[in-house]
Amino acid sequence: MRPRYLVMLLALSAIWGSSFMWIKIGVRELSPATLVLGRVGIGALTLVPVVLVAYGARRALVELRRYWRPLFIVGALNVTLPFWLLSWGETRIDSGLAAIIQAVAPIFLAVLALLFVPSERVTGWRLVGLLVGFAGVGLLVGVQKGGDVLAALAVALAALCYAGGILYAGRRLSGVQPMLIALGTTIAATVLILPSGIAEAPGSMPSAETIAAVLVLGVVCSAIAYILYYAIMAGAGASRAILITYLVPAVAVFYGTVFLGEPVTVSAVAGLALILGGVALGTGTVSPIASRRARLRPPAPAPRRDLG
Repeated sequence: MRPRYLVMLLALSAIWGSSFMWIKIGVRELSPATLVLGRVGIGALTLVPVVLVAYGARRALVELRRYWRPLFIVGALNVTLPFWLLSWGETRIDSGLAAIIQAVAPIFLAVLALLFVPSERVTGWRLVGLLVGFAGVGLLVGVQKGGDVLAALAVALAALCYAGGILYAGRRLSGVQPMLIALGTTIAATVLILPSGIAEAPGSMPSAETIAAVLVLGVVCSAIAYILYYAIMAGAGASRAILITYLVPAVAVFYGTVFLGEPVTVSAVAGLALILGGVALGTGTVSPIASRRARLRPPAPAPRRDLG
């Protein structure tokens, strides 16, 4: 990976890793629906000028009108529902724990692909990876007490929504520019969450800390993060962009521990190890057999150089 894309990847992990902390701060005074409304609404407003400069108003409007139905579906599956579930879950569990559980999204994606793509088969180490990843989620959910179990399940359901939204977008929006997808889905999410977000808005002005959390979530963790993510995908490829899955949970745990005073438990560390190990195996990122064959394979001969 080129240095600039590595820097972008690290910056994106720092941004998305912090989003769990900002959500935790935001839900102290705002309902999950109101927080999500602020986040996606500000994110959409931030993306509008970027899209207009990049593609022009005419092209953007034509594409958004043409694909408005799948954009609304993806907006619901990939933005509205998971953002609300994650925000609601963080009213009851730590931000770091939420980030760890959400890291299971690639495993859910592999399972959905297995169910809905007949040519996709999961066997061998990939199957082991799926089982290991779900064991990690089961461990983290199982150690919760009382209503925290439901909150942990809500975050896991958010990960499932992300996976479903990605799979659907890959089928129905493959010909649309990623930045237009980002704008269209955030606009759709704003429309979908608008009634409940307004109805649950607080009767008084939130604190400056809460307002700052909403602004950061909208401008930085949504709009700027989308721009970075799609730039990495375009320049370094999806196989490099998926590395963000391994970086975000650790960064989120760091933020939660340092700035929110959240404890780092043995179960959280064990769950993180199981989930990330399962993701690595289940998505085919790491294959012990392939790695062993690569080590045993004799080195390729040096390329011949013609003299003169």
